[in-house]
Amino acid sequence: MTKRITPLVALLLIAFASLAQTGASLELTDIYNMELVSDPQISPDGSKIVYVRSFKDIMTDKNLSNLWIINSDGTGNRPLTTGNHNDVAPKWSHDGTRIVFKSNMQDDRMKLFMMWMDTEKTVALTNTPTAPGAVSWSRNDQYLAFNMFVPKSDPSPIALPAKPEGAVWNSPPVYIDELNYRADGQGYLKDGFMQLFVLSTDGGTPRQLTHSEHDHGAPEWSADGQHLYFSANLGENHEFEPLNSEIHRLRISDGSIETLTDRFGPDASPVLSPDGKKIAYTGFDDTFQGYTVTKLYVMNTDGSGKQLLAADLDRDIDNVQWEANGSGIYFQYTDNGNDKIGHVALTGKVRTVLEGMGGLSLGRPYNASSFSVSTNNRFAFTLGGPDHPADLAIWNKGEVQRLTHVNDDLFSFRKIGQTKEIRWKSSYDQREIQGWVVTPPDFDPSKKYPLILEIHGGPFASYGSVFSAEIQLYAAAGYVVLYTNPRGSTGYGQEFGNLIHHDYPNHDYDDLMSGVDAVISQGYVDSDQLFVTGGSGGGVLSAWIVGRTDRFRAAVVAKPVINWYSFVLYADGPGFFYQYWFDKKPWEDPESYLKRSPLSYVGNVKTPTMLLTGEQDFRTPIPESEQFYAALKIQKVETALVRIPNASHGIANRPSNLVAKVAAVLYWFDKYRNSEK
Repeated sequence: MTKRITPLVALLLIAFASLAQTGASLELTDIYNMELVSDPQISPDGSKIVYVRSFKDIMTDKNLSNLWIINSDGTGNRPLTTGNHNDVAPKWSHDGTRIVFKSNMQDDRMKLFMMWMDTEKTVALTNTPTAPGAVSWSRNDQYLAFNMFVPKSDPSPIALPAKPEGAVWNSPPVYIDELNYRADGQGYLKDGFMQLFVLSTDGGTPRQLTHSEHDHGAPEWSADGQHLYFSANLGENHEFEPLNSEIHRLRISDGSIETLTDRFGPDASPVLSPDGKKIAYTGFDDTFQGYTVTKLYVMNTDGSGKQLLAADLDRDIDNVQWEANGSGIYFQYTDNGNDKIGHVALTGKVRTVLEGMGGLSLGRPYNASSFSVSTNNRFAFTLGGPDHPADLAIWNKGEVQRLTHVNDDLFSFRKIGQTKEIRWKSSYDQREIQGWVVTPPDFDPSKKYPLILEIHGGPFASYGSVFSAEIQLYAAAGYVVLYTNPRGSTGYGQEFGNLIHHDYPNHDYDDLMSGVDAVISQGYVDSDQLFVTGGSGGGVLSAWIVGRTDRFRAAVVAKPVINWYSFVLYADGPGFFYQYWFDKKPWEDPESYLKRSPLSYVGNVKTPTMLLTGEQDFRTPIPESEQFYAALKIQKVETALVRIPNASHGIANRPSNLVAKVAAVLYWFDKYRNSEK
């Protein structure tokens, strides 16, 4: 029998009734009341910060956002834009008099807008069929450059006869001959490519600069305004070498392109130095490892003099921004579950500027953050923490000041669980593993609580000491929650990340079980009331766990890979997974694919297991879940399949989907929570 999850209306009634309860725990629809700050952009002189303030509309089930502005001393906080739409990606002009941003405030189409900061008057600069992508100001602030998708119309080679006048036929067949023909969150891809454009800040028609059948990355202006730098994979074999991008220089006058890098591997995110003589960029030498640390490089603008910076920093470098005097570069990185801003001098000396960033992942506790720096070395950044989603903060001469508290209204009458870091030794090889334990509100360590093990995806990703609505809702329901970074997680160096290279899943299982044992040893967990869940890579491990042990009372396996053979041929990006996550193609070595597939161990499963996946998931497509569901049914294991309509791999992209996911998990765990094992 097919049943639907409890209607949202019923959840609303429960949540609204609880508003009068002072100090009550979080309710499911509190998700709609949560806001967060993102993309803080500090003005060139460091006096003001424009930021994106995101919120949710419970009536339309949309994630929305407006732009706000605040003085760097915390005064004058006010909205720049208002309304139930999306205003995103603000970017200051070099002289600090204007910003450009993207918005759908006029209609459903995302357009590029300009705002004059003295009057706050706004005008749309584009009215194009597709939305502009990444935008860059020229040094003289007279032009903008951006990339934008340009459709390509290829007639189908399948010739159909003309239908009779008035006849109603089905839509014609869709002819596909590309390796990459669909993408998660986008569905089946339209023919076309991301091309580069320039546009006068006085308005007019954007001028298209590139026309090749390749995607072109975010543009960066040269100091003299005669060239654009960008990253792209322009090779003939680009579909089969998905990471092999280079830095290119385009001459605006004639469209000619010169390639400045030449190694095998990604070279990306070019950023011009203040004096216009050097380019900073990120990348690595690709050896088809599952995980390779992204490094920082500089070179002259003609491609000569390439230099590796911060060579000894064994962490991924991202969000590169030059110091105003050109003597060094700021960047962000994740280290042991903590997002930090670092600085490297051109001489090679590395230091940490600040830490405590985060808060951009509302659903699960992933490390995600952002910052910007002014010409006088003030930093605006997203301040994270386990007790609140991202707020705005500023760093000035070593002092951090929190400027916003956008969720104080909600947390003034909602109690949340406490989060504490925990470390333990893996039973496999005694490596130290980091995790976090979240206890229910009003936690009493003398009592015994059920435990949920929640496992992150990726698998090359990391959790951190940041807020998570999902985790807090599990805690509010009376569960202790353990989330952790087992081997393969990022933020611990390349060697630790590659412990699962061509060996996933395997001993990450031991890391996780050792973590469960470490929490049980604290004395407040009922060892007969254990539950496990995880999504994507965490779904893989959840399915793997129930095939290896029956110590868990119930499991929810969310958006998993169950059969690696089918996955690498069916997921989006087929040119990637078989090369980086396996040693051979599936038909060349089917045994290794099956050995690492949870489906191979379904005969061992006794744990009641729910499968949960979005119907529009093209990263771990729902047939993966359906295979495991059917196998469990054949094995007569208690199971259920939950399909989230209109959801891609990022289930939480709509608020109600996040509500539905948490409600489904809690239903399944509560069903078995007090039953006989």
